[in-house]
Order: sequence, then structure tokens, then C-alpha cells
Amino acid sequence: MERRGALAGLLCAGLAGLAGFAPSSPAAAAPASARTTRAAATGPRPPASLLGDEIRRLPTSRKVLALTFNAAWDVDGIDTVLAELRRRKLPATFFPTGEFAEARPAAVRSIADAGHGLGNHSYSHPYFRDLSTAERAEEVRAADEAIRTAAGTEPLPFFRFPYSSTTPDAIADVNDLGYAAIEFSADTNGYLGPQGGMTVDKAVGRAVDAFAPGAIIQMHVGSNGAGVVLDAEALPLIVDAAVADGYEVVDLRQFLVAAPGTR
Repeated sequence: MERRGALAGLLCAGLAGLAGFAPSSPAAAAPASARTTRAAATGPRPPASLLGDEIRRLPTSRKVLALTFNAAWDVDGIDTVLAELRRRKLPATFFPTGEFAEARPAAVRSIADAGHGLGNHSYSHPYFRDLSTAERAEEVRAADEAIRTAAGTEPLPFFRFPYSSTTPDAIADVNDLGYAAIEFSADTNGYLGPQGGMTVDKAVGRAVDAFAPGAIIQMHVGSNGAGVVLDAEALPLIVDAAVADGYEVVDLRQFLVAAPGTR
């Protein structure tokens, strides 16, 4: 109830944004011969704490949370989202599909150029529970190739399951490919849009209700239609609520570790 009260005030008056985001330099793309498997073998990789299960909260007791955005449809909200993150000097991680990267390469490049991390959301957004191990590997690798080509940078070793449809076998397969299964503490459901019964206030409320140390908030850069991207409108209010509640927005890349033999 206290959070809801604080949120009501924030809907009328925003607070100052967070500062201090210094994006990592993009890694060089791997040669074509290495692209059939994850190039993260020589780059940052997930620690043991991010493997073996789906991750819906980061392994920390600090009052931090991560902002994440899926990208599988349109790009109507991407400019607004990137502008707000830039204004606030905040990091976020984006999870495009391979098909999105091929259809919207400029959008994926703009995310990378802004210094944000790019995860993997599969190539064609299927239910992974219905796929074989070989089919899952093909989905992940094809998406990696498409994102890498569009962005000109090395994607992160983070995978987000389409529809959040995880199974122990599918998680093990993704882990075997070098990826942590990064899901979410809460989805704002902003992607449903007004036609799906959602509003900005509802989207913000779903995020605020999930605030906890290590929370991962899932949003989308597009919507189901009408050109209304509620998550783009909700983003500044979610950040204001986080600041008011004493949370820091952190980069998921902080939770990676160096590969053996590197510094």
C-alpha cells in the first residue's frame, strides 16, 4: 500500500533520474567460423549462480533492479525508450529475436550504439518445450548470428525464453550453449496495449509490485497494435518509483564473470 501511495504522487511529479551509467565498449564480432557456437567462450560468461535454473531475480541482497526489453514485433517505442534511458544515464538489456534483428537491423544497431546489452530471444519465437535439443540449438545460434550481424557487436550470454515457457531440459540445453536463462520477476504487460485492457498506470503498478533486491523487470519496445507503446510511456514512472523506493538500476553485465585466461 505504501508503494502504491508513493506511486500516485509520482504519476504527477517525477523525480530526478539516476546517473553514472558508463556503458561497456562493444566487443568485436567473432569471425564467421566461430559463429556456429557462442563466442562468449573468450568473453564474459555467466557465473555458476546464473546456471541450472531460470533466473527471475538476480543473486544479490542489494536494493538493485534490472530493466529489460523484449523486441519481437514493431519498433514504435524504441526511440522513446532509448531517449529516456539516455536522459537518465541508465543501462538496460534488450532481447531481440533473430527475425526481428533481420527485419529491423537499424533498430538493433541503435541499441548497441547506445551502449546497451543485447541478449538472445530465439530466432523465430517458438515454444521451446515443443523443440528437440537440436532444434533449440538451431534457434539460439541462428538468433545469435542475426543479432551479431545487425548490431556489429557480440551478443551477451543471456537467453530469454519465448513466452517464458521454460522446462528443466530446455534450460539445460541453453546452459550447455553458454547462456544463462534470464527470465523476469514481473512483466508489465504493457505490450497488450489499451486494446488488451492495459493502461500506463497498470503497467507501472505491475513493475512496482515486483520491486525487491535483484528484481528483473520485463517490458517491450513494441505493442500489439495501434502504435501505442505503453511500456515506453511507463518507463520514466517506473524509474521514478524505483528511485523513490531506494533502488538503483543496474546493468546485467555486472553479473558476468571473465572467461578463464582473460582479465
